[in-house]
Amino acid sequence: MSAAWLSLRRRLLTPAAREADLMHRGFRIKDAAARTVLETAGRTFLQGFAKAAGTVSPAAAHSGLEQVERPVRGFAYEGAAMAYALLAGLGSGPGLPAFLTGPAERHTYMVHVGAGWAMARLPRFRWPRITPPDPLLRWLALDGFGFHQAYFHTERYVRRQYQHAPGFWPSPWRGTYCAQVVDQGIGRALWFVEGADPAAVADVIERFPAGRRSDLYSGAGLAATYATGASRAELTAFRDRAGHHHPAVAQGSAFAAKARLLAGTQTEATAQATEVLCGLTPAEAADVTDQALLDLPGDGSRPAFAVWRDRISLRLAPSGRF
Repeated sequence: MSAAWLSLRRRLLTPAAREADLMHRGFRIKDAAARTVLETAGRTFLQGFAKAAGTVSPAAAHSGLEQVERPVRGFAYEGAAMAYALLAGLGSGPGLPAFLTGPAERHTYMVHVGAGWAMARLPRFRWPRITPPDPLLRWLALDGFGFHQAYFHTERYVRRQYQHAPGFWPSPWRGTYCAQVVDQGIGRALWFVEGADPAAVADVIERFPAGRRSDLYSGAGLAATYATGASRAELTAFRDRAGHHHPAVAQGSAFAAKARLLAGTQTEATAQATEVLCGLTPAEAADVTDQALLDLPGDGSRPAFAVWRDRISLRLAPSGRF
């Protein structure tokens, strides 16, 4: 593949840089520091997408992705995963299995989320081409789908609280639980939509039907820990505001801790968030997610992914921890 064609492909496929600008998107701007954190995450995602779209193979992209600053490197891998999934869906790329080798394996959570971004940009009949093979982690693609839709179609998915009917989702995703995972992604996106302002995020969540709030809080807890952008006082108020949903917030935070520790990208902000939201260090929170995988049953009436999340929430639920 010629360098000229790769350059053209990168320019044609990579979303415009302005899409990471909070003001351009009409999102809340809490303060300059939070804006910088969130916009840096978005720009790094686009940087990762461009690296993947402009290189001949995943192996060639890895060297560039590994040069991205460690604290935001996961966002670059997420963007690259979207690019490879999108290319595979269009019939012109190797897809995620080829990408999930070498350094990308450490970012497997973000890579699976990135596949969901591509789903949102492809017609549904193309989804089988990019469905991740891992029966547990492929649910994260629906999380990525939810984030994309809330980020780019905020009026419909956030303000009007749109939710797809269960029959919308093809195999291997089936049943009502699909909507719950999408809501986790919407909850993550709310952290960006509301400018990392936990009080504003909670205000939006509380306007959703009661049955959707736990998953939205879970996604917001994940974003608060992975993307960061809030002070200790703000995180404490958010945890308390969540009320009986605080185990869901803690579960999302623990997921984020595991993703960062696996990739080696943990920061002081990660530790602050897990301390407040989980009552644990990042390593301890990540260990909770690992322990919850032991003897995990296969998919039954309730997907294994749901059981995994339930176990984490229960482990973090004792009132004394909060």
